[in-house]
Amino acid sequence: MLSPSVGPRDALTIARIVRVNHAGEYGAIRIYRAQIRISRWLFPDIVDDLEDILAHEIRHCAVFLDAMPARHSRPCRVMAFWSLGGSVLGACTALMGRQALWACTAAVEAAVHRHLEDQLGFLAGRDQALHAAILDIREEELSHLNHAEAQLAAPNLFRRLLRNVISVLTDMLIWLSTWGDSARMAADLRRRATG
Repeated sequence: MLSPSVGPRDALTIARIVRVNHAGEYGAIRIYRAQIRISRWLFPDIVDDLEDILAHEIRHCAVFLDAMPARHSRPCRVMAFWSLGGSVLGACTALMGRQALWACTAAVEAAVHRHLEDQLGFLAGRDQALHAAILDIREEELSHLNHAEAQLAAPNLFRRLLRNVISVLTDMLIWLSTWGDSARMAADLRRRATG
């Protein structure tokens, strides 16, 4: 749980970490469910891979939901954006083809991986239980990223643009869901690394 030395500002940041991670997993569930629905028709050979990833995301979502009460957190106010955005993004990328589908996974997982790294640095010494849970989840998210990148052909302009747009949208939702704490954590960690 929280270290006794954690002050109110850090406790608030930890509550926001749990909230945004839960929302992100909720959105990822929507992405993969939409991709699976369309892939059953268009790319049945990749449905098993997507279902494995979906099972991980469902477990991750439950981990963060369970972590909320002890950290005085609650689900994100913009869950509707995560839900609708995830469903639309999943359906659109699946309809664009298997390369767009995997580019979406790679973009989302890369953004998630960056934020989890920032969170791990912040949580060290502040919340060991949450740190351990995120460390475990990070390994699965990294395996999703590596799997998606292994499915992609050589990058072209469209896939680079698609990945950049998805990455920016993911970062924006994370920023909105943490009221800017995600950017503050990253800046604090950069300062500590150089100072």
